[in-house]
Amino acid sequence: MATKTKYYVLRDKAVPEVLIKVVNAKRLIDSGKVSSVQEATEMVGISRSSFYKYKDEINLYHENEKGKTVNMVIQLDDEPGLLSMVLKTIADFKANVLTIHQSIPVHGIATLTVSIDVFKETGDVDALVDAIETVSGIHYAKILSRE
Repeated sequence: MATKTKYYVLRDKAVPEVLIKVVNAKRLIDSGKVSSVQEATEMVGISRSSFYKYKDEINLYHENEKGKTVNMVIQLDDEPGLLSMVLKTIADFKANVLTIHQSIPVHGIATLTVSIDVFKETGDVDALVDAIETVSGIHYAKILSRE
């Protein structure tokens, strides 16, 4: 009798170090920075057997979401051009804006909800969020959901 596969979403601090190293080794291989599994495992400090044991069992959450919709909420100051800077940052990551809604500013602060389509070219969605948060006038940016 086959058992049903279960999936869990964990914070990175709850993931055993060996699994994080497996993900890092997979990134090295996928990026072409190394030419072999042996080289990747040596760089991250795990055995090849650990890599092969877990390589199909762990992926970064966002890696499974490429080509999917990401819904974000961004709180920002009500300043001319700030929304344009946020949209430029999204475009710089090669993501496509699907929907956008900005609330009426209250006390000079507006809330923006945006749905974006992310692709392989977008890369790390968390890096996109970090880039948005570095824009002057942004209070925070958070991912609400990934579909």
